[in-house]
Amino acid sequence: MAEFSITGIQQVGVGTVNFRKSWNWFIEMFGMDIKILEDDTVAERMLPYTGGQPQKRHACIAVNLQGGGGLEIWQYSQRKPVSADFTVSVGDLGVFAAKIKSRDVEAFHSIIREKWEGVGDISTLPDGTPCFYVKDLYDNCFQVVEDQEVYIEQNRMNGGIGGAVVGVTDMDASILFYKDVLGYDTLIYDSEGVFDDWNIMPGCTERYRRVCLAASGQGKGAFGALMGRNTIELVQALDHAPRKIFEGRQWGDPGFIQICFDISGMKALGGHCAALGHPFTVDSCPAGEQFDMGDASGHFTYIEDPDGTLIEFVETHKIPVVKKLGWFIDLKKRDPLKPLPKFLFRLMGLVSREKVKQ
Repeated sequence: MAEFSITGIQQVGVGTVNFRKSWNWFIEMFGMDIKILEDDTVAERMLPYTGGQPQKRHACIAVNLQGGGGLEIWQYSQRKPVSADFTVSVGDLGVFAAKIKSRDVEAFHSIIREKWEGVGDISTLPDGTPCFYVKDLYDNCFQVVEDQEVYIEQNRMNGGIGGAVVGVTDMDASILFYKDVLGYDTLIYDSEGVFDDWNIMPGCTERYRRVCLAASGQGKGAFGALMGRNTIELVQALDHAPRKIFEGRQWGDPGFIQICFDISGMKALGGHCAALGHPFTVDSCPAGEQFDMGDASGHFTYIEDPDGTLIEFVETHKIPVVKKLGWFIDLKKRDPLKPLPKFLFRLMGLVSREKVKQ
């Protein structure tokens, strides 16, 4: 069988009721100002998660060149987004927080607190790593975690996405899924109790089991150095029955909609997932064709974790470097495990940097 490789977390999707306001906030607070792609077309391949109907949407993927995954900021263009009719609490099922890298949590905490009110106190993770939580415009929670890794110096105290925090019902089953299917084979911590770092979140005074996992085999590939290290933190509520964050709603509605992994070898990956009982639920290119995503193209698929949290895989075929000059990178002509040179990302930073717009 042909081999596959999972590079790392490409992005975490976040649905919003106002695309521009959300992106402005992510630029201002997290430096997510490098646009990898932007698309304002119809999502035709996600019918299992969009009520069986194609849906028009406006979306972009933006990154911070200091390193880490990006954010896919996503808004329905014609259908009215439906927010959860309850307050999302610690341990609710799905992604209830995304991780942001910071090389100096104390300094970044001071910076962001001067600009924004929805910031929790500095605390530590169970392994002693400094962290704090911040809520965005629409109450999506981000866990800022200290990580000294920097890809391209931007004179900022933070980078991009460093992982996700996922609510689960059966911790042992979820550990097996993230270990066997996605390669998160390294245990960072496994703790049970009441945790101070969730001080800004509903449910923070209850007991939970939380397990943090890392993937030893990630990092290879065109975008591996940019994405860097990441972790998946699994949280199981012990004092209450958690609610499914997207129960009765559609993919793309407000909240964290998926964790997306950059990969190579999609066909082999499909066989791997199916053999472990998690076949693709969406396949953009079932006949091996190429799928256009605005300025980029590639092949995307989806699976679900044991609680229905959406996991996306993207095998990128083409991305723009200097769109105005028609300069694109054809990744199908490169060794899939060879990293792209830094100067290309520096160039993207010169021509693709977004500023806050009114």
